[in-house]
Parts: sequence; C-alpha cells; structure tokens
Amino acid sequence: MIYRKLTEKEISVLESQGCSAADWSEIEVAEEFSAEYVKSVRFSGKVRLGAFRKEFTLAGGVKKHSGICFATLHNVTVGNDCCIENVKNYIANYDIGHDTFIENVDIILTDGLSSFGNGVEASVLNETGGREVVIFDRLTAQTAYIMALYRHRPELIAELKKLIRKYVEGISSSCGHIGHNVTIVDSGYIKNVKVGDFCKIEGASRLKNGSLNSNEVTPVHIGSGVTGDDFIICSGSSVEDGVTFSRCFIGQACRLGHNYSASDSLFFSNCQGENGEACAIFAGPYTVTHHKSTLLIAGMFSFMNAGSGSNQSNHMYKLGPIHQGIMERGAKTTSDSYILWPAKVGAFSLVMGRHVSHQDTSSLPFSYLIENQGTSYIMPGANLKSVGTIRDAKKWPQRDGRRDPDKLDMINYNLLSPYTVRKMLKAIAILNDLQKTSGENSASYSYQSGVIKRTSLLKGLKLYGLAIDKFLGNSFISRLMSVEFDDMDGLREALKPESNTGLVHWVDLSGLIAPRSAVEKLMDRIQSGELESVDDITSGFAEIHGKYYDYEWTWAYRIIREYYGIDLSTAPAEEMLALVERWKNSVVTLDNMVYEDARKEFSLSAMTSFGADGNEERRILDFEQVRGSNFESNPFVASIREHIEVKSKLGEAASARIRSVAE
Repeated sequence: MIYRKLTEKEISVLESQGCSAADWSEIEVAEEFSAEYVKSVRFSGKVRLGAFRKEFTLAGGVKKHSGICFATLHNVTVGNDCCIENVKNYIANYDIGHDTFIENVDIILTDGLSSFGNGVEASVLNETGGREVVIFDRLTAQTAYIMALYRHRPELIAELKKLIRKYVEGISSSCGHIGHNVTIVDSGYIKNVKVGDFCKIEGASRLKNGSLNSNEVTPVHIGSGVTGDDFIICSGSSVEDGVTFSRCFIGQACRLGHNYSASDSLFFSNCQGENGEACAIFAGPYTVTHHKSTLLIAGMFSFMNAGSGSNQSNHMYKLGPIHQGIMERGAKTTSDSYILWPAKVGAFSLVMGRHVSHQDTSSLPFSYLIENQGTSYIMPGANLKSVGTIRDAKKWPQRDGRRDPDKLDMINYNLLSPYTVRKMLKAIAILNDLQKTSGENSASYSYQSGVIKRTSLLKGLKLYGLAIDKFLGNSFISRLMSVEFDDMDGLREALKPESNTGLVHWVDLSGLIAPRSAVEKLMDRIQSGELESVDDITSGFAEIHGKYYDYEWTWAYRIIREYYGIDLSTAPAEEMLALVERWKNSVVTLDNMVYEDARKEFSLSAMTSFGADGNEERRILDFEQVRGSNFESNPFVASIREHIEVKSKLGEAASARIRSVAE
C-alpha cells in the first residue's frame, strides 16, 4: 500500500475530534483515508492508517462503521477497513491487516524481539527434563516424536534443534502481526502474540508469547476466560471456556474447553481435552479426554480415549517425577483406571482397574488389561472381536477436522498394519512359549507381572491367527487386484515387491506407520546436515507416508513365505487360491464375532432403565424408539453385514483373476 503524509486540514479535523500525536509528521495514511472516522485517539511513534470505508454488521444487527475510537496507538500499522474501539491501555508495535475488528480490549503489545512462542521448550514425558521438545509453527507429531524419544542419538537431536533455531530466528521480530479479518473483542492482556487471518479472540483473559496460526480455510477460535502462556495453536483449533495452558503446542483441529488445564504438553491433530488436566504429556493424534476427574500425566498417547477418573502416577517419592509411560496407538482406559508409571500398554488395548506392577504388554496388542483384587489379568487379543474397536477404526478418518490443505501430521488409520501384525506374530511366539514352559494344561500363566488364564491364552492364539490371516490376505489381494498380468509367470513377476524397504522392523511415529529403516535413513540425512529446513523434514516424513502400501507389501510378501510357507515367486495357483480362501474365512469369522459383540447392546439387560413408569412391553417400545426397532436395522450392524458381503465378492473376484491364468 502507498502511504502519504497527513494534510494540514486532516490534522486539524483529527485534533478537533479529540486526537493527539507526539509528532504528526510520523503519521502516514492511505490515499483514500478519511479523518472523519478517527476520534479520541493518541498517536506516538510511527503510525500508518488505511482507508475506512466498510461498515461491520454485528450479532443482533448492530452496525458499526470502520474507524478508530478511544485508543492509543504506538508504532502501529492499521490496514484498510478496520474497526478499533475502546482500547483501555494501548496497542503497541503491531502490523494489523485489513478488515479487522478490535473492541473492548485492555492491551495489545509486542515488547522487544519476540519469536511469538516459537523456540519454547516443553518438558514432555519427564517433568524434570531430558526429553524437551522445542515447539514451533511447523512442528509435526513425527518431528516431536524424534526429538522426544531419539535421545540415544544426541548428534541427531543437536542438528534437529539447529534447524529449528534457524526457523525461529527467521520469524522473530520486534513488531507483532495481526492478520486480515481478525476479531479481538472483550479481551484482556495480549502480549507478544502473532494472530493469523480470520482468527477470533472473544473474551480471552491473557495471552502471552504465542502464535495463533489461523487462516481463512480453518480459522482459530479463542473463547472466554482463556489464559495461555508460551504456546503455538495451529489452524482449525479452538480453545474455549476458561482453559489454562502454558508451554503447550496445540495442533491442527484440536478442541480444548470447559476449564481444561495443561502444562508442558503437546496436542497433535484432532485431540480433544475438556474438564480435566494434562501435565507433561505427548498427546498424539486423536487423544481424547472429556472428564473433570481425569489426569493425564507424563505419558505418550495416540488414538486414545481416557475414561472418567483415569489417572497415572509418575512420582514414587524417591528421585522426583521422573517416570514415564507409553500407551501405544488405540489403547484406551475405562472409568477409574490407574497406571503406575513406568509402564507400556500395547496397541489397541483396554485398561480397566488399578495397575501398579509396571507391566509391558506392548507385545500383546488388542488385549484387555483388567485388575481384580490387586492382580492384573491379561486377555491377549480380546479387543479384536470388540465392536468398539471396529467402531473406533471407522470413526477416526471420518472425524478428521483438518480442512487446511497444508496438513502437518502424517496419519495412518489402519487398524492392521506391519506394526501391529508383527507384534501379533511375536505374541503367538510368547504365548506358545508360556504353554511350553508352564505346561499346556496350566490354569494360568505369569507374564509381565500379570496373569493370563489358560482360556484367555487359547482365545488369544485363535484371535491373533485370524487377524494375521486377514491382514496378509488383504495385502495379497490388494496387490493382486492392482497389477496387470497375462499368465502365471506374469502374475508371479507382478507380485514381486519393488523395493527392500520395510522387510523387518516397523515403528509408529505418533500416527505415521513406517519401516524403521526408512525413518533411520531420514534421521541420518538430518544428522549429516543434508536437510536445510524444518519443512524438508516434514517433506521427508510425507514421502515415507506416501509409500506406505509399497512398503507394506514388501513386508507382507516376506511374511507370507515365512508364516505360510508360500513363496509367491514360485507358488502355483492352488496355493494362491488357498491364501484368498483363508483370508475370506478370517474376515467372515472376525466380522461375526464383532456382530455378536454388538448384539449385546440389544439384550434385555441393555434395556434396563428404559420404559419409565411402565411394564415390560413399555420398556421394549421405549428402547426401540430410542435405539432402533431391532438389532439388524442398526446402521453399524448393517455395515458389518455389508462388509462381509463386499469382502466375499472381492474374494471371488480375486480368485477369478488367479483362475483366469492358472496353469
């Protein structure tokens, strides 16, 4: 925008309207500037004002013309068509974009050189330090994971911090920024805060040293009574209703509200926190806690739902709060659960009761960890037949609130993957070894300070076997249906993996499922200084994420040979057809288990409390009106039946392709 000096006439009009300036020559205005809409304003330092042509229509139909009234501005640039009214103290050292509305605020200032929350260290997992994550605008769950957990590679961490410092220095300024179409009303103390376009701050108590990375597509909303220090809040997130936070990163499309409090914590995409408290947590994507009595502390979570009264302890009153815990993806807690850290809970497991023996069930995914009279009982694989697990897997991608095309976190939603299936293969070996060591007819087995009943062990072996069949068969069919071939030799050739990446170990980097070798290769590039910016790191993770299915097939191809004894490079059609049939059987069997689990929600006991003031008939009618007329009509139940039908047809199509070229 081109600015000019004020005319003598404009200065006279401004003074007649109660305005004053330390030096009128320091005030510059846009060509279309009109002094008519500037009243009772004190200017100091260098001030630039745009044109005031727009009229704002507020809630209830009230109209206000753009302009500035009752404010003090020091070293401020105001864009076109802004409305600034009733600033109790002053606005200092800010560039304000066009069409922005600021009313009834205490103070907005930038004091000295600021990085606006970038470069702040959050002491996650260990309250006493040692796993600090440096927060910044472009932080991803994957970069944070490396920074927090790869401490065994100090040179890598040093180089990573160097790249982050480079970014922080690049965005540091002694002048703050408030974007276009921003609303800031009825708010208190705002200091060293960068405010992105279309952000709304309504009734915040205090915001200090932070960035609100809002944009037109996915604006940020800060509500009443919010108090925040040293923070980054990413696009599409909202923080409402008295939330208090300090040294926190709040990722894309997160929701914090109802007096939630958090310190030294990271919340990545689609997290929700209400009523409770977080301290030193690494909340990966879809970590959800809604209850006032819930404390999450010193733990790493993702795709997790914390039941009411969930609690953990990281302090055993010896050397301080130095202990940490990990609940792998999809693990959840029931009401009033408790875990004494250090402990590690396997993926997609359910925790019920109080557990104080520092279990590590990471090699037994999809398990129940249940306490009874002080003893922790483990039910391996039990969650594979739970309707809740399948429902969760369906809802996560549907509830991705990120509308920003620039998505920071890499998220893989697959329930079964080389990461979880590799653990199942290990689990089968563990359970078989327990039987061999303690005897096949033992009533129970000891594992990781817990107890596995014989019936639970046998069911676990069956469930893990079905899940492995389902995953390997699905991977095989996906490959089969995506390649072209004219004969069996052509099919065998087309099935061969295109790379060796992903042959053995896989990891879950807080949402990104990837071969460990690919991750370490990227880490080597960071450590060597090859990458020039933090965005290069994100691009590296995105490249790995984009090749997931190629990597998955590399792993599955090998496991099919080792687990079934089927070498797809030489396998006859009969073996491939048997693989498809095995897959079809596993899908139908597991779906039927989920189907029967869902049926429990329609049993007579589930109707307890229905049909107020009436008899059995009224209870059933009331239940049907609320929950549906019958079990089969439930949308989720219908989707299970549909899934069986669709997968059966897919199996037939896959078999037909094999038979068409059978020798």
